[in-house]
Amino acid sequence: MISPAPVLLLLAAALAGCGRPAGPAPVAALTASSAREAPPASAAPPAPEAPNAGALASLADAGALASLADAGADASLADAGADAGPAPSTDCPGGMARVGRICIDRWEAHLAVRSPAGELSKLPFFARPPEDGAYQACSEAGAFPQAYVSRVEAQIACRNAGKRLCSRSEWQRACQGRGDSTYPYGAHWQAKRCNMDKAHLLASRFGADARRWRYEDFNDPSLNQTPGFLAAAGAYDTCVGDAGVYDLVGNLHEWVSDTVDQELMDALAAEEVERNDQPWRLGNGVFMGGFFSTHEQLGPGCKYITVAHEPTYHDYSTGFRCCSTAPTAKEPRPPTRKKK
Repeated sequence: MISPAPVLLLLAAALAGCGRPAGPAPVAALTASSAREAPPASAAPPAPEAPNAGALASLADAGALASLADAGADASLADAGADAGPAPSTDCPGGMARVGRICIDRWEAHLAVRSPAGELSKLPFFARPPEDGAYQACSEAGAFPQAYVSRVEAQIACRNAGKRLCSRSEWQRACQGRGDSTYPYGAHWQAKRCNMDKAHLLASRFGADARRWRYEDFNDPSLNQTPGFLAAAGAYDTCVGDAGVYDLVGNLHEWVSDTVDQELMDALAAEEVERNDQPWRLGNGVFMGGFFSTHEQLGPGCKYITVAHEPTYHDYSTGFRCCSTAPTAKEPRPPTRKKK
């Protein structure tokens, strides 16, 4: 297992860019034992049964298994704190950018947990959210984004931050930009613009036979502590769209609020997009964009979509960001006439 020392240094820093939650009153604090456990029935639907081999293998994305080269070879990233991209609009809250009628987080979310006294502290990005729901989403350049999170937990985190989980259409509009591009940065694939195409960690750690991987393997907290794979938010400063939103392609899969139904599957079938087959069933959740070990197995760039997992599913590749409705511009009042 990778040494936790660098992570502990990050956790020692004060939480920045994340205000006091808008959710319910303070409740019990995070305990060490709750970090890897599933949410209780009161906070989420029943825990998922172990996914079948086909569903797990859909995240393996067989094409990614072909490359097990050293992931550190392309680890020369831009300064995680640098933000040379487009400036966010001024009518959205801090850390968000305006895209049409919505505001969307500029960076993939990390989590802050709340103590009984109401104090916030960063949750380790490789830990599971606490059972009590006392956490909220934060968006900040330079922070490692939260993985190991389900759609149910992502929705709780956004709600407690006074936001909501983005819909698929909102997410895609932010990704494709004003030019309706396939990638945040343009119409054509450019290698290493985003955090993708890395070696497959599960294959290198647990063997190339995906049928032998267990659900627990997908949630091994050491996976995202492996250097050269998960990147800090905004570290790939070339993976940004015209609204100033980072990492919509690669780094982590991002949950959206949509649920798999026949209408969605018919719409995907009608697209002129080549995707590998993946198992699905009605009621599954949806996540977008791919993660650091995928390429275009389930669609190119902003069209990458996974429909194989129920809303309570989580693993080392699943993250999210939040949206909210943008403020409505106020009409200027006509000047009042002074009475003579």
